Amino acid sequence: MIVPFEALKQLPPDTLNNLIREYLLTQVEDGSFDGLESSGMEQAIAQCRALLKRGELVVEYSEDNDSIGIRHKSQLAQHQGAEYD
Repeated sequence: MIVPFEALKQLPPDTLNNLIREYLLTQVEDGSFDGLESSGMEQAIAQCRALLKRGELVVEYSEDNDSIGIRHKSQLAQHQGAEYD
């Protein structure tokens, strides 16, 4: 289930920031994001919020394993397509 951006704005700021940080750290691990310094992280969090607002990134809640995470919308389409194959 996709969590609408409007609902994300209702979360406490620290909760959304932590979710974004977790996403960014996965990007560090796979090489998509470069660096963990404080100023770089804050800038990346702001960029991620903008991408969430534009719908390029989405927050997905999985009822199957009771987890939540951020995905790029293209990953979501691939994931959903795999379910129907």
